[in-house]
Amino acid sequence: MDAPAPAAPAPELMSAAVEGLMRPRGRKALSPKWFYDDAGSELFERITELPEYYLARAERQILSAALDRLAAHVPEGAELVELGSGASVKTRLLLDGLPELAAYRPVDVSAGFLAEAARGLARDYPALEVTPQVGDFTRPLALPPREGPRAGFFPGSTLGNLEASEAQALLRRVRGWPGVEVFILGVDLVKDEETLLAAYDDAQGVTARFNLNLLARMNREIGTDFDLDAFAHQVVWDPEAACIEMHLASLAPQQVRLGEGRVEFAMGETIHTETSRKFTAESLEQLADASGWRVAELLVDAKERFAVAILAPD
Repeated sequence: MDAPAPAAPAPELMSAAVEGLMRPRGRKALSPKWFYDDAGSELFERITELPEYYLARAERQILSAALDRLAAHVPEGAELVELGSGASVKTRLLLDGLPELAAYRPVDVSAGFLAEAARGLARDYPALEVTPQVGDFTRPLALPPREGPRAGFFPGSTLGNLEASEAQALLRRVRGWPGVEVFILGVDLVKDEETLLAAYDDAQGVTARFNLNLLARMNREIGTDFDLDAFAHQVVWDPEAACIEMHLASLAPQQVRLGEGRVEFAMGETIHTETSRKFTAESLEQLADASGWRVAELLVDAKERFAVAILAPD
């Protein structure tokens, strides 16, 4: 099908698509950061409420039960800086339970979604300084000068979407924030394959729509002509690497327009769209140690499915 011309140029997405999709068979890939346009962000919020998606519920359980322990590590008057804030749903637990916070800075790539969430928070927490910042957490984040301390917050196991070197680089960048005294980090834990696969391939197909929205976004923004019905959501578990992989599999031999050229897909060929690494206490400690942090506390939910790590500067 013919896609409409994009409303505005998207050179960064075009560059990423050319680099990732013009690779040889078996190596096509796109970064998961491109999931999060406004439509993708809304779909992800729906995913967090699915019965199979235990991650969000387990993390909320931990945060709700451990507010006193978190408060012991977050200094009075701190600015809470959240990476990949989305709708800031879990953040409200911290804002309610840590009244000594002075400011909240949500950071997200989806400007429209971010602005809407920030307006709601500013309304509900009038005494809190709410300053949204559009930004990509996979890159250095320029935080404005501030006299008081800062606390980082990165929930949802999004760290697991990064390669090991990228995760270490992110933790090092956060360690370099001026005034940072603690980093609250959500990570998913290694567990049985059935539970993991169901979390990324739900019965309602919401995660499939989230994955396929990446193709729809490219159609809208850079003028590709992906037929979404010609691709299928695919999930695999790699026990050796301790990670879930999400792919979009071509259901037939086909060509897709990309700029002035065409991308060839063989039947069954995939676009690798996400890796979600799972952690153990040992692997998380190793990552923290290599990045200038130490694990001050590791909080785990009742079923030992998910963990919230409280990292302190080493």
